[in-house]
This record gives sequence, structure tokens and C-alpha cells, in this order.
Amino acid sequence: MQKHTESLGFGMTSPMATKQPGLDVVVPFHVEALDTRGRMVLLGDVLDNILGRHDYPEPVARLLGEMTVLTVLLGTSLKFDGKFIAQAQTEGPVSLLVVDFTTPDAIRAYARFDAEAVATHIADGCDTPEELLGKGVLALTVDQGQYMNRYQGIVSLDGGSLEEIAQNYFRQSEQLPTRVRLAVARLQTRSADGQLINAWRAGGLMAQFLPESEDRIRQRDLHPGDAPEGVDVHVDDDDDDAWLEAEALVGTIDDDELVDETLGTHGLLFRLFNQRGVRVYDPIAVRDVCSCSDEKLVNVLASMTSEERREATQDGKISVKCEFCSTVREYDPSRFET
Repeated sequence: MQKHTESLGFGMTSPMATKQPGLDVVVPFHVEALDTRGRMVLLGDVLDNILGRHDYPEPVARLLGEMTVLTVLLGTSLKFDGKFIAQAQTEGPVSLLVVDFTTPDAIRAYARFDAEAVATHIADGCDTPEELLGKGVLALTVDQGQYMNRYQGIVSLDGGSLEEIAQNYFRQSEQLPTRVRLAVARLQTRSADGQLINAWRAGGLMAQFLPESEDRIRQRDLHPGDAPEGVDVHVDDDDDDAWLEAEALVGTIDDDELVDETLGTHGLLFRLFNQRGVRVYDPIAVRDVCSCSDEKLVNVLASMTSEERREATQDGKISVKCEFCSTVREYDPSRFET
């Protein structure tokens, strides 16, 4: 089935000529004149619910929010049924970030951190994402199911931001010039009954240089010594004028714009690319859904030895809490004895 597309450029006076898709959606886009494709996301209740289940210090919540946005941008690009998992393991105060995206639209996330170390960093004013993560690795895993091999790419966490780390990953593993922008904020908004509340919002945009022009591809692949006289050969895609322009435009985005639901995805894309013409595709909705289940836990407990179940029993019950959604389930250990 062909995807519906709408143009937001070339003479349009306002992006409102097309319906804004709202919150908790990913909008794919294409700027043909710049051979640039990408995706933009604006998260509302999905992120607010994920972060609201845990008593995270605000800098930790912001960091997990950035990781969630990055995972949604990447996970919604999968063309098959499966999972995309982003996992950061670090030596810093925030030792673990895990975000799972299950196609076509389910996201879940959690963070593990040293509360005392985080509090010290906050008190010392050293609570940027880079300082909370420190050194470590970011693993990006594509899981296509039990009958297919997993693909995993790993990039070092070397003190850079998640934006920089993601860009390094694409440069190293896929050799695609990529620009990523991420922003997370806690904003004052109104609830359904009109009450003022503080709610988490996050936005992100990923743009990639994917040249389709035959002339550009041919020129890019030429060795400088093979180029006809008068033809300028760009050995590196990053030097292509079209990509330099696209990257510069993305670099003008303010954090406030990424989380502004009144501007919206279409409004921001129009502001960036209206002079070049930008085409948007059908939005992809994202849901806050955890894959934990009673059936899975029962199978795990049944596979344990009697001694392991006794060690896990407190006050006559085995209590299991999901790290993602914080759901607590209790079981009578006697049901597993035969």
C-alpha cells in the first residue's frame, strides 16, 4: 500500500494547510532537493507515563527521555516484525539505560542509577548527560525473532552527548552522514479537566544524507584521478553541498522548538525546509506498552529449582516487580511444587 504524502514547501504559506499529527507520533520526511531523508518525533503522554512510574531525579529522567526519543526514531524505521533495543552500560552514576521498541509501535524504558552518586553530582552542578553517563558503551540491537540472527552495533560512550554518539555510530557502522537533535523538557500544561500540571515532553529529529541523484552517486564514486576535466569530485559525502546545507539547517533547531506542541512536527519541518520543499509521510503512532506478562513470569518461576524459589520467597510469597512498568506480581510458591 502506498503511503500518503503531503508537501510542506514550495509556496505554501503555512504548514497548517495540512493537519498537524499531534503528540506521540513519528513523522517521516524527505527533502528531495537535498537528497535528505529523516524522521521527527514529538512525545507527550507516552514519555510522561514512562517517567512518571519511577522516582527518577530530574537529570536521570531527562537522560532516559533522550534515550527514548533516539530509540523511537531508529525503531520506527524497521521494515519487519521485531525489536530494536538501545542499551547504555556505563561506569558513571547512571550505570544502565535500556529502551525497547517492539514493532510496530510499542516502547518501554528504564534507568538504573546510584542514587547517592547522582545526588552528589547534582549538588556539585555536574549533572549533564555526559557527566552522568561517563565512559561506557552504547549497544544498538536489532532482533528479528528466534529464527533470525541478531544484529548488534556498539559504539563507545566517550564523554559525548547522545546526539554525538548516535552520529558517530552511523558514521562508523553504516557510513551514512547523519545529524541528530534531541530535547527533553518538563513543561506546564493543562490536564483534561483544565488543571495546570507539569508534564514531560520530548522531541527529536534525525536527518540522513541518502543521495538518489545518479549524477551525484556517480560523482561520489569516482576516484579523483578518474574524474573528467572540470568535474569536482567529493570523496566524502560530508563535503557534498546538499548535505552541508541540510546539516546546517538542522543545526539551527532550538531545544524549545523540538518540544513545542503548538509548533508541532509539521511546523518545525516547514520552518527548516520550506525553501527547498519538504514532503511528509503518514505519521506513525507510538504507544507506552510493556511486554511483561503473567505467563512469562510463571514460566520463569517454573523453570527455577525449589531452592531458588525458597530463596526468592518472602512472607510466604514470591514477589516480582517489572523494572520497566513497575507492575508487581505475587505468586504462591506451592503452585510450582509437584
